[in-house]
Amino acid sequence: MPFEILDTLSLPGDALKPNDDAFGHTQNAAVVLDGATSLGDSVMPGDSDAAWIAHFGARRLMAHVRDGEAPKDALRYTLADAEKSFKALRRRAPQEQWEIPFASMAFASQTEDGFDFLWFGDCAGLLQRTKDKVEVLGDSFESKVLEAKRAAKMAKALKRAPVTSGERSPYLPDLRKSRNRVNTGSHWAFSPDMRAADFVAATRVVVQTGAMLLLASDGFLALTTDYGRYSAHGLMEKAASKGLTVLGEELRAIEEADPQGRKHPRFKKSDDATAVLLRLG
Repeated sequence: MPFEILDTLSLPGDALKPNDDAFGHTQNAAVVLDGATSLGDSVMPGDSDAAWIAHFGARRLMAHVRDGEAPKDALRYTLADAEKSFKALRRRAPQEQWEIPFASMAFASQTEDGFDFLWFGDCAGLLQRTKDKVEVLGDSFESKVLEAKRAAKMAKALKRAPVTSGERSPYLPDLRKSRNRVNTGSHWAFSPDMRAADFVAATRVVVQTGAMLLLASDGFLALTTDYGRYSAHGLMEKAASKGLTVLGEELRAIEEADPQGRKHPRFKKSDDATAVLLRLG
């Protein structure tokens, strides 16, 4: 079932910093990747290891899809490409797990009667089968609730606003401790480690022609998960009727009105926000 790309959006959280989100699409696949914000100095050349893994991943994943690879094979080959490039280009080997570039992912690839959906972390998909029915694909909604509670708890313990002025040093010890658990046990992410392909979450979705799919990073989905501006259904309806640019403007307006995160606890004033809206069939 071919994909018709209707709209795309990718906004950096800070105009002066790299956009750590990336997206890609072909006639039969689409992906959104959200690089996890670096918690220290870059290991790779360039300004952002997070941007590197997201943009590298989007390019190579779509290249493997165009070569005719099945979704999980395309993912495995892309992770192997990333592993090879990371080892060849990095300035030094990471000393701890938190220094490795990680990303969340939402990846859809067509099948005859729908699509395969693969994901890591808190990128997600919203699927509208009919005018009145929208389903959430992925774990973003649950994980974002937990993150907001965590930000509020840590801010209270430090007796300060959740959002710090341009730097996150008060939270770094806890954030690094949490990041060190990625790619261990069952908690894996898109990364320069081909073993991660064995741990990707996946489901096959059967849909009718004309269904709509929105792939998005958690920064865009914050309109629903963090800020409560829209329900999942309402977000899809607004995306289809008004476009993603309008939603991006609403997102930033909410964050500008709450720059310290006191109303909506979070670690950054604004996160990178990316979305791809498409129609199936």
